[in-house]
Amino acid sequence: MRFDRAGRPFERAEGLLHAAVHGGIELSKNVLVTGAAGFIGSHTVEALLARGDEVIAIDNLDPYYDVAQKRANLAEIEVAADGRRYSFIEGDIRDEKLIRRIFSERKLDVVIHLAAMAGVRASIEQPQLYFDVNMGGTLNLLEAARTCGLGHFVFASTSSVYGNSVRLPFHEDMPADRQLSPYAVTKRAGELLGHTYHHLYGQNFTSLRLFTVYGPRNRPDMMAFKLLHSIFSGQELPLYGGGNMYRDWTYVADTVSGILAAADRPLGYETFNLGRGESVLLLEFVRTMEELVGRKARLVAMPKLDLDAAATQADVGKARQLLGYAPKVSIMDGLFHCWRWYRRAVLGVEEPIIRLSRDGDPSLRLPQ
Repeated sequence: MRFDRAGRPFERAEGLLHAAVHGGIELSKNVLVTGAAGFIGSHTVEALLARGDEVIAIDNLDPYYDVAQKRANLAEIEVAADGRRYSFIEGDIRDEKLIRRIFSERKLDVVIHLAAMAGVRASIEQPQLYFDVNMGGTLNLLEAARTCGLGHFVFASTSSVYGNSVRLPFHEDMPADRQLSPYAVTKRAGELLGHTYHHLYGQNFTSLRLFTVYGPRNRPDMMAFKLLHSIFSGQELPLYGGGNMYRDWTYVADTVSGILAAADRPLGYETFNLGRGESVLLLEFVRTMEELVGRKARLVAMPKLDLDAAATQADVGKARQLLGYAPKVSIMDGLFHCWRWYRRAVLGVEEPIIRLSRDGDPSLRLPQ
C-alpha cells in the first residue's frame, strides 16, 4: 500500500481532497496512544483530546510504581475528555490478539507508542522483562501496523541511546552503538525495528529521543519527584556523583508539543531529539527546587554509577526545522509547576502558592 505525505493511503487521501473541495473536511485524527496512563502518556492523551482528535488509549497498569497514581492520571483524562471521543483499554502491548483486534476494529491514522518498561537503573535488575516488553511489544505493534496499513508510527526513544558520548550537544547522526543499560539497548532496538519496517514495507516511522523529562505526574522514580519526596518526608536521597552530572531537563508540555508535531508529520523514517537544548548541572536543578520550596532535601553523596552518562544535551535544530519544535518552559517555571502538582496530588494541599523571587518578594502567582 502506498501513502501520501500525511501518512494516509492514497485512496483515503483522494476522498479527503474531494471533501476539502466541497467543504466539510474532517481534520481530526484517530490516534492510538500506548502507555496512556503514565507520566508522558497521560499528558499526550489530554493534548490530543484538547485539539479534537479521537483517542484510543491502552495501558496495562503495570505495578512498576504505584498503580493508584496511574489511575489518578486516568481520572484526570476522563475529566479532560468531557464527552470527547475517548476510550481506554486496560491491556498489554505483548498481547498479540488484543493488538491485532484494536488495529482491525479501529480506523487508526497514527500510533503514538509510549508504553515501555522505563528506568535505566531498574533495567539492570530485570533485563529479560525489559527486552520482552520493550522489544516484543514494539514488534507486535509494528506487525499490526503493517497488516492494517497504518499511515504513521511515532516511537518514544531516549537520549540514553547515545551512551556516554563526550561530544555535546548530541546530534541525531552521531553513533548510537554504545549503550550503558539494557533499557537503552531496548530503545535503540526499537529504532532499528522501525527502520526495517520502513525499508521493507514503507512504514512511516518517527523516533523521538526524549531527554530528561520532568513535570506534573512525574513517576516516583524520577529525580524531580524523588527530590520533592525527600524535601517533605525527610527521606535520604542519593545524589550520585555528588550532583556533578549534567542533564537536558525538559518540561513535559514541551515534550508533548514535539510528540504531537511528529504525529502530524509523517516523514518516512526520521529520528529527532526532543530536549530543551541546554545542559544543566544536577546539583543546580536540586538547589533551584529547594529555593522554590524553601526547604532542603536530605541529600547523601554517592559515587557515580557506571550506567549514568556524565552529561546530556540535545541539539534540537532538526526538530525545529522539520517539526516546528520550540521548547518554551524554563527550569524555574517547570519546577514551580511540578511542585504545585506535588502539593495538590501527593500532599493534598489545595491553596494557591505565591512564588517568591530570589530577593524574597512576591513575583508571580500562577493560575491554579
